[in-house]
Amino acid sequence: MANSVMQAQDSEARTDTQAKPVALAIAGAHPPTDPSGARTAAPVQASQAVVHYPVAGPSRRRGRHWLVIFSFLFLVLGPSVAAGWYLWQRAADQFASRVAFSVRTEDNGSAIEMLGGITEISGSSSSDTDILYDFLQSQSLVVSVDAVLDLREIWGRAGASVDPVFAFHAPGSIETLQRHWDRMVRIAYDTATGLIDIRVLAFDPRDAQAIALQIQEQSSMMINDLSAVARRDAIGYARAELSQSEARLADARLSMTEFRTRTQIVDPALDTQGQMGLVTTLQAQLAEALIDLDVLRETTRDSDPRLAQAERRIAVIEERIEAERAQLGTGRDGSGYAELVAEYETLSVDQEFAQQAYIAALAAFDLARNEAQRQSRYLAAHIAPTLAETAQYPQRIMLLTLIIGFLFLTWATLVLLGYALRDRR
Repeated sequence: MANSVMQAQDSEARTDTQAKPVALAIAGAHPPTDPSGARTAAPVQASQAVVHYPVAGPSRRRGRHWLVIFSFLFLVLGPSVAAGWYLWQRAADQFASRVAFSVRTEDNGSAIEMLGGITEISGSSSSDTDILYDFLQSQSLVVSVDAVLDLREIWGRAGASVDPVFAFHAPGSIETLQRHWDRMVRIAYDTATGLIDIRVLAFDPRDAQAIALQIQEQSSMMINDLSAVARRDAIGYARAELSQSEARLADARLSMTEFRTRTQIVDPALDTQGQMGLVTTLQAQLAEALIDLDVLRETTRDSDPRLAQAERRIAVIEERIEAERAQLGTGRDGSGYAELVAEYETLSVDQEFAQQAYIAALAAFDLARNEAQRQSRYLAAHIAPTLAETAQYPQRIMLLTLIIGFLFLTWATLVLLGYALRDRR
């Protein structure tokens, strides 16, 4: 008992000795100094407070630490091990076949443009390569290839029970098959060069090559269909122009025939020349008759009957000239042959224009038909469907790295979020 009391007193003494500097620091007191400047010990006043700091014990794991460890094992390590086991033990090997092609188009001037007419027969706002790229992602292509090769059986050979991730789950709908198509068929399209590169995956190298070959054939058929439509449009437009020109020429010829039947004049120009020749002859006869009359007046008397006969002959010639001029449209009333000539000239110009239009349309139709007989656009494959010798897919190391990185980032985000919520409380 005595020993216990003594030990307690010694402990209190040591505590007081250790607490004195702390108390002095808290009270702001400094030990007095002697004249030489050295500090001397000063007694601690009873009113000064003494602060005791507990000694920190060894750290120990708490519940949150175990939660972080278990969450790492459950969210990161466990799924990563499971993914690695699946990739190396269950995932079936996949073989890749590559094919690359482009659409080639021969840019030739249209038939109408060659003849100096309209600049183009038809046009399009989208290029053939853009149309083909959209076709490669369409459901119609999947249906066409599946009808030939049975894609469900090809992509389901690994077995959904053995490889449920990469194998196709038969039978499946066409929408499910198209989604699997998007996973197994990758299309790269370079808009600058117009090149299309396709990679096809399958569990057998020959199946992958067969799918790639079928894609190439279906694409070529689609381009040929576009060419056929363009050819039909070009020929149809040229044929319509030819029919219109034929109808216009027929109307012009019919109008000319009606004019000739009504006027009994084949060519007013020739008739005009004949009429003008007759007037010229009559004028010459009139001049000769006037000369004869003047001669008679100088050599005979006024009662000579030859004077009356000469004057009568001159009057008849003048009346004939006046009648002929009236018939040519140059008479006093301004009507007659001139109107017929004007009408004939109008009909002749219409007929000539219709004839030239018909010749141009006929030539355009012949050129369009000749162009339609050759292929103006076609699919050019610069890389034929390849046959793989080794399986390069799935890319196990890359997939596992991505899985681990994603899981770790997810786990770290959840841990940081938990600590942030704990600190807010």
